[in-house]
Amino acid sequence: MEKIDLATSSLRELNERLQQQNQATNEKQWEVVNPKGAHAIAVGLNAPLELLIKGSTGYYCAGMNQHAQITVQGSVGPGVCENMMSGSVFIEGDASQYAGATGHGGLLTIKGNAASRCGISMKGINIVVHGNIGHMSAFMGQSGNLVVLGDAGDALGDSLYEARLFIRGKVSSLGADCIEKEMKSEHIEILQDLLTKSGTDADTADFRRYGSARKLYNFDIDNAGDY
Repeated sequence: MEKIDLATSSLRELNERLQQQNQATNEKQWEVVNPKGAHAIAVGLNAPLELLIKGSTGYYCAGMNQHAQITVQGSVGPGVCENMMSGSVFIEGDASQYAGATGHGGLLTIKGNAASRCGISMKGINIVVHGNIGHMSAFMGQSGNLVVLGDAGDALGDSLYEARLFIRGKVSSLGADCIEKEMKSEHIEILQDLLTKSGTDADTADFRRYGSARKLYNFDIDNAGDY
């Protein structure tokens, strides 16, 4: 295992070494100690690495991740997994604002709570939050799945496109064009798979599904007066 101590090594050195790894690398297991809330830890990875970060991080941790499996033993600042493409990221603590923003793929699991705008403009990423999420989450969510075992704040799914939202707890309010939808067998299958992968035995029967009413981005001009 490769171990890097950010008390003695620079963040630039850490990211350069991680980014130099490729699909054929033999150096797959990495450990980072003393992150001390540093920003942009482990961004732009593009190899099947297993990275353990022992402590909390600042902004944009694991941004643009591809292929890597990253675990943070702590909490993360704003923008964790922004624009993630693939791989998996597991946060043992809480996540600040816009977790998983614009993510195209992969799985982001947050064991604690996520603040406002979780999953904003998500484009295919899967996000599972074991706690609660803040206001304006999944704003303009285009694709992917957001699963929340706790409660959701105000304006959930505002201006939603085709992302699917599964909420177990209370929803403070729904955003524009977001409605509750029928939970079909195909959705139960998707939900069960994500619950299993994120390490929870929650019952799919306890969740409700929300999605787009499709009135904001696909409408007939003859009915413009209805909007």
